[in-house]
Amino acid sequence: MSEKKRSKRLILFLGLPVGLLLLVFYFYIALPIWGVPFNGQRHGNPPLTPVWALECWLWEDDVNRAQRVDELLEGYAKHDIPVRTILLDSPWSTRYNDFQVDENLYPEPEAWFNKLQDKGYRVVLWMTPMVNSYSKGTRVEESEPWFNSARDKNFLAGNGHQINWWKGRGGFMDYSNPEALKWWRGLQQKVFDYGIDGWKLDGSATLFSSKTGPVPIPYMRSHKGISTTRNYMDLYYRQEYLHGLEQNPEFITLSRSMDRGFHPEGFAPIDASPVNWVGDQEHHWKAGSHSEEPEGEKKDIALKGVEGFESAIESILKSAKTGYSIIGSDIAGFSGGAIPPRLYIRWAQFSTFCGLFLNGGHGERALWKRGKQELEIIREYSWLHTELVPYIYSSVVEAHNGGNVLQRPVKGKYHYMFGDNLLIAPIYKDEVKNRVRLPKGNWRYWFDDQKIIKGPVTFERDFPLEEYPVYIREGAIIPMHIERPYTRIGDENSRGYLTLRIYPDGNNGFTVHHPESGTNTSIMVKETEGTIKIHFEGEKQPHILHLHLSSKPQKVELDNQLLSYSNDYHFDAEQSKLIIKTDGYSIGEYTILK
Repeated sequence: MSEKKRSKRLILFLGLPVGLLLLVFYFYIALPIWGVPFNGQRHGNPPLTPVWALECWLWEDDVNRAQRVDELLEGYAKHDIPVRTILLDSPWSTRYNDFQVDENLYPEPEAWFNKLQDKGYRVVLWMTPMVNSYSKGTRVEESEPWFNSARDKNFLAGNGHQINWWKGRGGFMDYSNPEALKWWRGLQQKVFDYGIDGWKLDGSATLFSSKTGPVPIPYMRSHKGISTTRNYMDLYYRQEYLHGLEQNPEFITLSRSMDRGFHPEGFAPIDASPVNWVGDQEHHWKAGSHSEEPEGEKKDIALKGVEGFESAIESILKSAKTGYSIIGSDIAGFSGGAIPPRLYIRWAQFSTFCGLFLNGGHGERALWKRGKQELEIIREYSWLHTELVPYIYSSVVEAHNGGNVLQRPVKGKYHYMFGDNLLIAPIYKDEVKNRVRLPKGNWRYWFDDQKIIKGPVTFERDFPLEEYPVYIREGAIIPMHIERPYTRIGDENSRGYLTLRIYPDGNNGFTVHHPESGTNTSIMVKETEGTIKIHFEGEKQPHILHLHLSSKPQKVELDNQLLSYSNDYHFDAEQSKLIIKTDGYSIGEYTILK
C-alpha cells in the first residue's frame, strides 16, 4: 500500500465521529482486554497461599532431566542452601499439555516424584491451555491426529482455530465445554495421582483471538457463545486453580501477574493467583547495559523477552500496586548464557524481600560451581527469606481478609514496604552506592540497627555485596523461624521456637498466623519511660524474644515471676539485645524494668 493511500485511510479513521471511535475502542480493546465493567468485577482478594510456596523455589531450563534435578538438589542440600519447591518447566511431557511424563527425560516418574516428596520437596509442573498439532522440542512433535480428535469433538474454542506460539502451533482448550473439561481432567489425572503440588500456568491464554483476514480479532466462539480474550484468560486461571484445590487442599498455581505493557489489568485474576511471577527477563541489569560476561544467545523467550533486572522490579511493583500479593521473578533472569555474579547476588537479595523466591531459568544454577562469594551470600539470603516466612504469611492472611498486600510501593526509586515494618530500597544497577528515601518516622538499618535514622530523609550510602538496603520501622515486631546461624540472629538452638525481633516504641502489636492450626498469636508491646510490657494472647508458642534495649535491664518478669539472668535470659551488649527464651507460660505477660 502506498504512503498516499495509508494517509487517506488514517484521515478517514480520524474523521469518524467521536462516539463511533469510542465504540470501536470499547468493543475492540476495552471489552475483550479488560472485561466488563473494566476491572470492577474481575478481581477478588488474594487466596491463602500455603506456607510451602513462600519458601525457596529452584529450577533449571537448560537440561530438563531428572538426573540434573537430582544433582542440583543434592548439591543444594550438601551446601546447606534451602529449597522447598522444584519446578519442572517445559518440556517434561511427551508433547505439550498431553500430561504424559516423557520417561526419556524423567524415568520411572511415579517413583521419582514419590522420592522427591519423601524428602520434603514440593513439585510444580509447567502447562498452558494449548492443544498442539505441532510441539516444538518435544519427543512427539507432529500431533495432527491428536489435535484433530480434540477439534472434531468440539473440545477446542473457535472450531479449532490454530495460532503459532513459542512452543509450536495449536488451538485453545475450551474451558466452557463440560465434555472438554472432562477429557482435559482425565489427561491431567495421572500427574495429580503422582502428588504434584501446583501448575506453572504459562501465559499463552493472552493470545486467544481469531482473525478477519490478517487482522486479529480478540474474540472467539466457545461452547457457551462468543468469548473475549479476557473471559478466556479468567476461565483458564480460575478453572486450573480450583480443580487443583479439589485434588490437593494446598495446591497452588504460579501465574503471571503483570509484565511489560501487556495486560495492564493483570494476567490472572487476583483471587485465583496464590503465587505470581513476572518474566521473561534476560541476564542484564537493564537494556543497553554491559554484562560482566558474554550474554549468550536468547533461549525460549516468549513474546520477545524483556529488558532485565530493572524491568523485573518495575513489573513486581506494578503488580503489587494492582493488588497481587505474592510476586517474584526468575532470580538473575530467565534467559541468556553466563550470569554476571553481582547480578545474581543483587537479584537474590531483592527476591529475599519478595513473596516468591524463584531461583531458576537458563544459566548455571549450581552455586558451588560459580564462586565462593556468590554461594555464601545467596545461601545467607535464601535462609533469611525462609526465616521471614512467619512475617510473610501473616501478610498473606491480612491480604486475604481484605487488608494490605505484602509489597506496597512508596516514594523513592523502586522503594516499597515489605509488610508493615520493613522498607526496601532495591539496588537496581551495578553500583555499590544507592540512594535511599525514608518517610516520616524513626528507622533502623537491618545490618546495623544500633542507630535511629529520623525521617523524612534522603541520603546516599554504599552497600557492600554482603548487605542490602533494608530499613526497620521503629516499633516493629518481626516474627521469624530460625534454624541456622547464617543471618546471625540465631542458630540451630532456635529451631522449634518463634523468634520475635522487637523494637519498642510506645504501643505496638503484631498478629502471627499459624497455618497448621488456623489459629494466631497476638503480641502487644507497651513502652513507658522506665518499663516495657509485652503481652501474648492466643495460641501459646515457645518463643525467643530479641528485644532492642540500650542497656541491661534491672529485672525481667514473666507472669509476675522473676526470671533468672543467664538461665532464662541474657543481655547482648554488643548488639543491644535482651534475649529471652521461653518454653512455656501461663498468661504470657512480660514486665521489663529498664
